[in-house]
Amino acid sequence: MQQTLDMIHKLNRSGKKLSKSHRRIAEYIAQYYDKAVYMTASRLGEMVGVSESTVVRFAVAMGYEGYPQLQQSLQELVRHRLTATQRFEMSSEISEGSVLTTVLKADMQNIRSTIEGIDEKAFEDAVRVISDARRLYILGLRSAAPLAEFTGYYLHYVLDDVRVAAAASTDVFEAISRVKKDDVLLAISFPRYSSRTIEAMNFARTRGAQVIGITDGPMSPLHESADICLSVRTDMASFVDSMAAPMSVINALIVALGLKNKDAVSERFKQLEEVWDAYSVYMNEGK
Repeated sequence: MQQTLDMIHKLNRSGKKLSKSHRRIAEYIAQYYDKAVYMTASRLGEMVGVSESTVVRFAVAMGYEGYPQLQQSLQELVRHRLTATQRFEMSSEISEGSVLTTVLKADMQNIRSTIEGIDEKAFEDAVRVISDARRLYILGLRSAAPLAEFTGYYLHYVLDDVRVAAAASTDVFEAISRVKKDDVLLAISFPRYSSRTIEAMNFARTRGAQVIGITDGPMSPLHESADICLSVRTDMASFVDSMAAPMSVINALIVALGLKNKDAVSERFKQLEEVWDAYSVYMNEGK
């Protein structure tokens, strides 16, 4: 019951008393939030026993322009509460014949939404802060680990001192134990958020380091622990996190840092090409 009251309180922005039909919608969302927030207005109305137009009016009564805006707000509200089981149950509603197009379209929409909503000044600030850092620590745990490894792989070519904390075999605090002022910690985490990541971010700030977060939105706990935060969309069609938009933003970050340090990067690649050729690191079809 308390969960229902809390949800209704969060939904009812206007402070107006809910009608009987609207209260039924709110109570259904509170009880079945993991499924309801991904339903169309028509489907939600069908499940509650009201018309589609009643669901739309409910959204307007809550202070939103329409149902899509309410749905997006709800997704932000409950995203971090979804368990692995609930995520998997979501995928059961996707027909096997439409998996490929459903997932690809979801990734495309995430990138499109990220383009429309990302803070370009925050991005520019992140590029400047990372470029000026004495040492860059990159932290990504669990599903964010591949993103951290990818970022570290390419930024090793751009910056002089890059440390990646992503492997499960290394304790996070051991990996960043020497962090201090003039260093930067770039932390990556998405729902379900890694508590260890938040702890490491707070630790880095107590040591005087700048902290940059890459996460999924303003309701993410990373926002409170970061000096600069880049928000990207990761709405998932299933239990698998959609990393298309985060990867694109990371690519942009790497390219921007490369351009900012282009002379040093150009010289570094010239030296590396000599080493790669000498030891046949890459296939050379011309030989």
